[in-house]
Amino acid sequence: MESTPHDQVATTTPHRDSGMTQEDIVAFMAGLPGVMTVIGSAESGTPEISWGDTFFMYDPEGTQEPRRRMPFATVVTKDYPGFDTASDLDRPGVFRLNIDIGRAAFEELIGYPPAAYAERAAHIDHTVLDRLVPHPAYARQGWVAVLNPGAATSALVRTLLTDAHARIARTTARTTQRRTGSQERAGS
Repeated sequence: MESTPHDQVATTTPHRDSGMTQEDIVAFMAGLPGVMTVIGSAESGTPEISWGDTFFMYDPEGTQEPRRRMPFATVVTKDYPGFDTASDLDRPGVFRLNIDIGRAAFEELIGYPPAAYAERAAHIDHTVLDRLVPHPAYARQGWVAVLNPGAATSALVRTLLTDAHARIARTTARTTQRRTGSQERAGS
């Protein structure tokens, strides 16, 4: 299996904790300002295949319909047949944390650009626990994944989630500024 720069970091960097459960991830995300957490269900209006999965979106005003927001992180608890089965999430107790870290951070952490993922995917073990890997379906968009973050990745995961949150907050602020500026110019 292919080694990434993170593999060396994970084996040489001491961590103070033993890992993160799904509940720990939800609690961590609840501490970041403007994060909307949606758990897939009939009530939330998400597709049935995603029921039980958790989606983290940025909505600082709390005014957007969740289905209109793109998540910047997710927790997936099962395989999506015909689409996303590389992580073998149907194993008991296994879940995958997915994080949109962006293309530049992806290249820095993984060691190659997201566009090069397809030619390397066959050499990556997406079933291994507690290791940062390219997301099996969304690597090209700059997403990474960790199955059951443990002692080797939990500190890194917290940093990546915080950075992803800051990134989406900056993007949202710029978009809001542009819209506001356009509306003001249109009204003049």
